[in-house]
Amino acid sequence: MPIIDNKIRNIIVISDLHCGCKFGLCPDEVTLDEGQVVNSSVFQKEVYKKWLEFWNKWVPSVTKNEDYVIVGNGDIIDGVHHGSTTQITGNIKDQRKIAVEVMTPIINKDHCKGFYMIRGTEVHVGKSGEDEESVAEVLNALPNESGQHSRWELKLKFGERDQIVHFSHHIGVTSSQGYESTALLKEYIESCTEAGRWNEKPPSIIVRSHRHRSMKVEIPSENGLSIVIATPGWQLKTPYVYRLALGRVGLPQIGGILIRDGRMDGLYTRSKVWRIQTTKIESI
Repeated sequence: MPIIDNKIRNIIVISDLHCGCKFGLCPDEVTLDEGQVVNSSVFQKEVYKKWLEFWNKWVPSVTKNEDYVIVGNGDIIDGVHHGSTTQITGNIKDQRKIAVEVMTPIINKDHCKGFYMIRGTEVHVGKSGEDEESVAEVLNALPNESGQHSRWELKLKFGERDQIVHFSHHIGVTSSQGYESTALLKEYIESCTEAGRWNEKPPSIIVRSHRHRSMKVEIPSENGLSIVIATPGWQLKTPYVYRLALGRVGLPQIGGILIRDGRMDGLYTRSKVWRIQTTKIESI
């Protein structure tokens, strides 16, 4: 289990960039294979502004300008999936290039002391996560014991008390806001049950992504508060989302989270979530 240097008190978690999608994270302009130049949409430009604000303003503020590591919690590219036609390009190499372009300046920031890549959904990043692995290798993501630069899950010992933070991409989804916390609590119960069966220490913080909506559950425990948190994403609403009741009425949630070692106060989290309005109210 990797152990973070206890001098580092901050983990920044992002997920679901879906680079290569017309609704995913994209620089204002990208050059594709064979030289074609593509401009991002008006709404993509708005998301990219939030991306820069997240890293240049929010992260320095919540980390108090201290060092941090980054965890990319899956679905860094969109892939070619479900017969969809919403990709900027079906060339996976181009999609990987866009992901590298948006991540490289972030990883090269002075206070970033490491980058971990979690593998996401197979239809987006390859059946074995091979496309995410390719991106992770280019970005020099920290490898596991087998030399892979990406992995399906990550357990980190973090903070002065060596508490465990568990990262994995998937979690259950729902079409009702009334049940958004249910899957998070189930993750906690399953983690505690499995740890108890084998006399292991359960995670203090469980991080999940996949559904592009942020939610947190806090449970009192020996560690103070055990936390299960789902991250927002960096993708706007796709045609598939409009099939879901929650997708039709909900706005895209854009942003990321902080996990911080509060020393005497233990571990805690902070979230930054923007809601991007993509539909204007029209008048007759």
